[in-house]
Amino acid sequence: MIPAFSAGTGNLPPGEHPATWTEIVERFGYTPYTPWRRKLLDGLKAALESLRAAGCRKVYLDGSFVTAKEEPGDFDACWEGEGVDGDLLDEELLVFDPGRATQKAKYGGELFVAEWAADETGALFRTFFQQDQDGNLKGIITIDLKELP
Repeated sequence: MIPAFSAGTGNLPPGEHPATWTEIVERFGYTPYTPWRRKLLDGLKAALESLRAAGCRKVYLDGSFVTAKEEPGDFDACWEGEGVDGDLLDEELLVFDPGRATQKAKYGGELFVAEWAADETGALFRTFFQQDQDGNLKGIITIDLKELP
């Protein structure tokens, strides 16, 4: 179960919070769905399906999409690279152009390899995503792709 947002920040409480696709849709799609959130959900699902087909087992979901913000800018995610066959991925998942424009055009968000360095300190994306811009801890969502419908 996805925990409540932290009072004051609108973020998830610190930690990695497992969620099924159904829970993600119910919690972050909001009812009634806004057209933008629906588009982000559709793009995220397409990216997850490509990752699963290539052998990825787990994805970590972050960004304003998993906050209390009504209209998020996008979603951010990172995926475990172990066992992934890059030849089977949608090519856009391997394009890291400025602003990740190619990924955003196809999926509505940005997706990185979890084991890559996210900043100049060498923090890996999985760790980097668990802090806000001020360095305060926050939570992310973990998605087991074996459970994806």
